[in-house]
Amino acid sequence: MFRLDEKIWFWALLIIPAIIVLFILVQVWKKSVQKKFADSGLLKRLSPNQSLFKSILKLAMVCAAFFFLILALVNPKIGTKLETVRSQGVDIVFAVDVSKSMLAEDIAPNRIEKSKQLVTQIINNLGSDRVGIIAYAGKAFPQLPITTDYAASKMFLQNMNTDMMTSQGTAIREAIQLAKTYYDDEEQTNRILVIISDGEDHEGDVAEIAEEANEQGIRIFTIGVGSSKGGPIPIKRNGVVLNYKKDKNNETVITKLNEETLKEIASEANGVYINGSNTAEVVNTVKDLLDKMDKKEFESKQIADFKDQFQWFLGFGILFLFIDIFFLERKTEWLKKLNLFNEQF
Repeated sequence: MFRLDEKIWFWALLIIPAIIVLFILVQVWKKSVQKKFADSGLLKRLSPNQSLFKSILKLAMVCAAFFFLILALVNPKIGTKLETVRSQGVDIVFAVDVSKSMLAEDIAPNRIEKSKQLVTQIINNLGSDRVGIIAYAGKAFPQLPITTDYAASKMFLQNMNTDMMTSQGTAIREAIQLAKTYYDDEEQTNRILVIISDGEDHEGDVAEIAEEANEQGIRIFTIGVGSSKGGPIPIKRNGVVLNYKKDKNNETVITKLNEETLKEIASEANGVYINGSNTAEVVNTVKDLLDKMDKKEFESKQIADFKDQFQWFLGFGILFLFIDIFFLERKTEWLKKLNLFNEQF
């Protein structure tokens, strides 16, 4: 495992395209000035050893040097030691609705993207809790098992989309059933399931399964994403809206936030319903609820010792600078004899 200490230095990589553009502009300027002085044939006779290839090679050396020197400033580190770390927290499973209704844009940018933003911000504000992710539409699918690796959880989260499931619907019941298998510690009383959905088109009696989950020590928080006014479901190709989803009567389908279902689930499972329109409010509410809960101690494997690796990149950067110094822009005798580029001397 590796990490980067000073990511802000990546912006300095913009120096490289700037150098390339400057090189091209200088070459164009030199050509225009030379044409005013003499024709191309005479210029070749006056400066027969001038080599554009060597100039490009020197440019490549300078760019490579800058690249490695900037990486040295970023200071990549490699984890060299794995330690068992004891921490306290609760197990939180996020069940994210990825049905087609989540494409509705009645909340910016759309329901699915808003859901991912909410989960990401909640994870960013967690302490040492463990998290898991479930995706569901017509069926529920395990996306990420319980883990303390927040970076991995956010990566999996960002890859979720409405094309993951071929079967459509909102199988909240299946998502709750699947969440039960995530909690591997029977002694842990504080088990949290966070359902993010528009609550529409759900299947089965979810109140009953929510009550069963509560009996097993699982509290369910529900977050409603969407608006009561609702919106159409866009059908897109390459980001362009081609049409909107129609019903059997060829009428545009308007999908609305079904808060009643989500409130009922939360009520049956000793949880809380939160409207997801305000991200900060959602994050603060979840954080306050988690802070009031008893924490369970558990062990996890973490990389504890990271070694600096900047010296390797610094060395390569200095090496390329030295190579650039000894490269001349004129043709060398041995290269002229090889005549690799079929040049006329």
